[in-house]
Amino acid sequence: KELDVYANLRPIKSYRGVRSISDNIDFLIVRENTEGLYSQIEYEQDNKVIAQRVITRRASEKIAKVAFEQCIAKQKQKVTCVHKSNVLKKTDGVFKESFYKIAENYPNIESNDFYVDATAMYLITQPQNFDVIVTSNLFGDILSDEGAGLVGGLGLAPSGNIGDDHGLFEPVHGSAPDIAGKGIANPCSMILTIAMMLDYLKEYEISNKINKAVENVVSAGKTLTPDLGGNSTTSELTKSIVDEILEGDY
Repeated sequence: KELDVYANLRPIKSYRGVRSISDNIDFLIVRENTEGLYSQIEYEQDNKVIAQRVITRRASEKIAKVAFEQCIAKQKQKVTCVHKSNVLKKTDGVFKESFYKIAENYPNIESNDFYVDATAMYLITQPQNFDVIVTSNLFGDILSDEGAGLVGGLGLAPSGNIGDDHGLFEPVHGSAPDIAGKGIANPCSMILTIAMMLDYLKEYEISNKINKAVENVVSAGKTLTPDLGGNSTTSELTKSIVDEILEGDY
């Protein structure tokens, strides 16, 4: 909130050699980062505990625009709005209306919407049908973890938070303190996050190189951490990716 990095970008991509539901998963979740239930407005009143779900037209339109711009940048075809407006008629009603208002400015991009519960099922049954998903804070958090599970886990889940003036980058899994120092953490999500940051800084050549190196090493299946079915350490997988970056001809 302090940096106004209101858009959380969470790409979900499958890799050859890693067990996943489908081998052609490649979509992006664009999560609104400042509102919704994560606004942390909670209070007690008359023996009840209440959490406010804040959704504004301004933030909803801004995040929808980011989703369409990301769709263009990534040369995708479709943006899907995920909501629960049949139950949360006012808050998600605003979110859905704002999405279609912005969609009018992008007539060459397909736009559709699903309820969040249906989306949770579709991510399992037809993940290859998604290009870009735009949704609210809580829904985006949950669906991106589900998406990571489709392609091998949080060890392959990078993340970037961007706004109009700043960018802040971290893996979806955060700092993973429960396995710190054990040498078993998968470094790919951190390395892919670095690539996202370099892409944000318009350092496209090295960003593409890092992404390709991770893909080549993971797909080869020779140096994998336990979460991906291997027995290599964090350092060994990192070294393999660094070597690939330095030696790869691309």
